[in-house]
Amino acid sequence: MKEFQIKTAQNISINQNTANVGTRIAAYLIDGAIIFFYIIFIIFVGSKIKSDTSLAWSVYSLFFLPVLLYHLLFESFFDGQSPGKMAMNIRVVKLDGSKPTLSNYLIRWLLRFVDISITTGGIAVISILVSGRGQRVGDVAAGTTVVSENFTIGLHQTLLQEIPEDYVPRYPQVISLTDKQIQNIKQIKNEALKAGDFGLIRKLAEKTASLIQVSPEEKNLEFIDNIIKDYNYYAQRG
Repeated sequence: MKEFQIKTAQNISINQNTANVGTRIAAYLIDGAIIFFYIIFIIFVGSKIKSDTSLAWSVYSLFFLPVLLYHLLFESFFDGQSPGKMAMNIRVVKLDGSKPTLSNYLIRWLLRFVDISITTGGIAVISILVSGRGQRVGDVAAGTTVVSENFTIGLHQTLLQEIPEDYVPRYPQVISLTDKQIQNIKQIKNEALKAGDFGLIRKLAEKTASLIQVSPEEKNLEFIDNIIKDYNYYAQRG
């Protein structure tokens, strides 16, 4: 699993794991199996319909449309995931880590014909391996990539903080954050402290406060530390 660094709109850098080729192929095969059984079902149903040829072709065309639009529809309506991607816990994202727009998904879908369909995935595999960001041709054109949401680092490894029994959390809103977000917050904080970059600490505090919709009264670094401790507090008692 390769890592690449992305920079958010708030000018904060985080590391992101790209989905490896094997995982993406597995997701593709799962989606392919779903499409295959759907086609078999449509053929079976169509064989039972007794009608004139023109009507039969109209019915077939209507029911085969989801096959053509399968990836575009699922990725657009399910936040960058098809059933295969859901099963493999991978997702399409923009290079800045944000959610792709419909136009991004459309470009990826249109170029599937080039790097997957007519080359049986050969161009896609080569492109993913050499791009450094896990991008097939469609991803390069759309400014997207596919990332893995599997993290081998556990919460206890990320926070590594003992919370006193009498600890009183200040921000119950932290329960809306995810393990990944807390991991990123602590990573950015540590890197900023090493570099002495308190401007980055300020931006991190502002972004975190915006995420959980609070107005902190303490200083930026203290606020970040409290967020991490509060999250650990609720996680230990969840």
